[in-house]
Amino acid sequence: MSIFRGAFVAIVTPFTDGQIDEQGLVDLIEFHIANGTHGIVPCGTTGESATMSHEEHHRVVQLTVKTVASRVPVLAGSGSNSTAEAIELTRHAKESGADGVLMVSPYYNKPSQEGIYQHYRAVAEAVAIPIILYNVPSRTSSNILPATVARLAEVPGIAGIKEATGDLNQVSEVIRLCPDDFAVLSGDDFTSMPTVLLGGTGVISVTSNVAPKDMAAMMDAALAGDLARAKELHYRLFPLMQAMFYDTNPVPAKKTLELMGRIKSGAPRLPLAPMNDETLARLKAALTAYGLI
Repeated sequence: MSIFRGAFVAIVTPFTDGQIDEQGLVDLIEFHIANGTHGIVPCGTTGESATMSHEEHHRVVQLTVKTVASRVPVLAGSGSNSTAEAIELTRHAKESGADGVLMVSPYYNKPSQEGIYQHYRAVAEAVAIPIILYNVPSRTSSNILPATVARLAEVPGIAGIKEATGDLNQVSEVIRLCPDDFAVLSGDDFTSMPTVLLGGTGVISVTSNVAPKDMAAMMDAALAGDLARAKELHYRLFPLMQAMFYDTNPVPAKKTLELMGRIKSGAPRLPLAPMNDETLARLKAALTAYGLI
């Protein structure tokens, strides 16, 4: 059975005065483990990896692995639109002791399906660590098509995919074409429950940042085939899932954690900006309705 199973949190990176708040990150990780989160994903999109230096990226991965101390799997973000850079970040994640890496499909340079295949294959051949593909066309301007995923599933070391198209047709085709031991994780909170019911293994979640216990419980119920409980939790969480995208991710999640008193500052790094007053009022209303503040 795959270790990439359940509710993995795409954890935010707290910053104080523009610098990584290391104690804040440690405290967040402990909060997640205490609340049943099944795995930690540092340096993903939600962790603002795009605005981290390599030194900061390395430090966050190292600190996460050290703090988790093998209590849950750590899936470190190591993607880049440069294959050489992706290899370097992946090699560092392995040396740091991560259980696997999450690699976003190359963004901006818009490779062909063959280019995407060769990119991932090159990293898998260079570093012996489980790789989870990350397909998020809304950010990369390209889609890893199911046939390409199936080809990649045959490459040793490529263990699964984070599927963030929001398209259950594509999710179904990926599951149909890939081996049974290939982990298919939802990349969108709102498709996490149906993805598991279709045969997926879990979610890499933004909402888990602020409601880890309920997200983990929903995944546990779905994986156990308890549809009534999974559906109940899905609809309880659904307005909160929507609220996490009132502004560009991770702006709402970080502000929520600040309002909950979990981090000192919810400020993102530029070019992301804090949400405006109107959006903040909507967010506070959603959080109050859920009982988080």
